[in-house]
Amino acid sequence: MNIDEKISVLEAVLFSSGDPIDSERLQEATDTDKSTLDRLVCLLNDRYAEISSALIVYQLDNSYQLGTREEYAPYIKKAMETKNNSKLSQAALEVLTIIAYNQPVTKGFVEHVRGVDSSSVVNSLVEKGLLEEAGRIDVPGRPIAFKTTANFLRCFKMKSLDELPSLPNHEQQVTLEDIEQHQS
Repeated sequence: MNIDEKISVLEAVLFSSGDPIDSERLQEATDTDKSTLDRLVCLLNDRYAEISSALIVYQLDNSYQLGTREEYAPYIKKAMETKNNSKLSQAALEVLTIIAYNQPVTKGFVEHVRGVDSSSVVNSLVEKGLLEEAGRIDVPGRPIAFKTTANFLRCFKMKSLDELPSLPNHEQQVTLEDIEQHQS
């Protein structure tokens, strides 16, 4: 199989799936190694750019997905009449942050950190495809653990969770006294 055929196979598999595909599966389909697969993805993206295509291949952690360029989102939303694309509430952002930095975690863990019931927020984020079940924790009651999804990475324009900003250390955190002194 020559390079053009491998690019076509890559494109066909990505198009057919619709979902992110693990790089190992793509390597198998294209009969390549990891570095060659990365090169094929770059060549396919170059082709798309060359013809001003709306398509692009996104890398999401160790997976790839065929999608559309960001600038076409308003047109896609309008055509699909997507209503599930509302802005995230402050509570939803808090829950996503807790789970992204500590995953996999249970609803109980999230509620302990936030200090309020977070079940409906977690359920809503699962419905939006930003969180998914990551199995059950081996403790009494066997609660479900949750983790972020490839959709989470895509929505927040990250290739992997390694791109999350680092959390401040103890010295960098603002204390209640600091706030009270600043307001005085």
